[in-house]
Amino acid sequence: MELRQLEHFLAVAEELSFTRAARRLHVVQSGVSAAIRSLERELGCALFERTSQQVRLTGAGAALLPEARATLHAAQVAQDAVRAAQDTLRGTVNVGAMASVEVVDLPALLGQLHARHPAIDVRLRLATTGSAGLAQALLTGDLDVAFLSLPERKPAGIDARELATVPLVLVVSAAHPLAQRGEVTLADLAGEPFVDFPPGYGNREVVDRAFAAAGVVRRVALEVPDIDMGAALVRHGLGIAFLPAFAVARTPGLHVLDVQDVHGAMLRWSMHLGTSSTRRPSSAARALLDLVDLHVVALAVANSPAEAGEGEPNSHQGR
Repeated sequence: MELRQLEHFLAVAEELSFTRAARRLHVVQSGVSAAIRSLERELGCALFERTSQQVRLTGAGAALLPEARATLHAAQVAQDAVRAAQDTLRGTVNVGAMASVEVVDLPALLGQLHARHPAIDVRLRLATTGSAGLAQALLTGDLDVAFLSLPERKPAGIDARELATVPLVLVVSAAHPLAQRGEVTLADLAGEPFVDFPPGYGNREVVDRAFAAAGVVRRVALEVPDIDMGAALVRHGLGIAFLPAFAVARTPGLHVLDVQDVHGAMLRWSMHLGTSSTRRPSSAARALLDLVDLHVVALAVANSPAEAGEGEPNSHQGR
């Protein structure tokens, strides 16, 4: 069994397509097929079910997948050790992030990594399933580093460091009837349509947990994975929302309300830096991790009523 065969197997297993795997590996498709056939002959079993419509892992293929990842990771660590001794840092780092990453200046971070270590290949994945999807990708080894929002109890197998935490504030449009009130309770919001992130996103989990603790059922009418779009939908009267305070400050036409009954705990959203606790980071991943703190953004939330704890409830209206 050769590392090249495992690399080809992993590419097909992740892409579920020989064509896409060949494109990813920069080889001809016949070469990928030949490598898989050779590996299957050596192991004495089929690793994939192939039809004209799809490619699927067999039970044997599914069993091989985590072992193949572990073997290739170990080989990468060995290569990193040799290259580090030669003062040449190479390798690949797989980074995951949410589309609305406000806490970290991700382009600047990746740009500095490239400037310092141009031989490191960065693969960036923007989450389509929120922090839950990023956490799962860390656990499976698809990602080396992820910028994500985790619940109070982080999943087993993940090391997470909090980079920043910001308040979530309740916003309505300036024309909404609730804008005439200075404060509300969660029960007051039971009949309102909400704009929120889809399930799996950290801020959605924070708000869902608060309503569940209060025994209040809410209706999420619109789900969007983008903070600024959510703020714009609220501004145009399509619902109300709990949004990070930094997003409210830059969106005109929003009215902030004070929420009285959150059981003594402020609604807060946190961004974490996540890595696997079961795999040692490669040299390329460590190089990225060493630069993160230089690119954590100081968010302007000091003027929000939720942060200050008092003041005018409509302090962001029209701004």
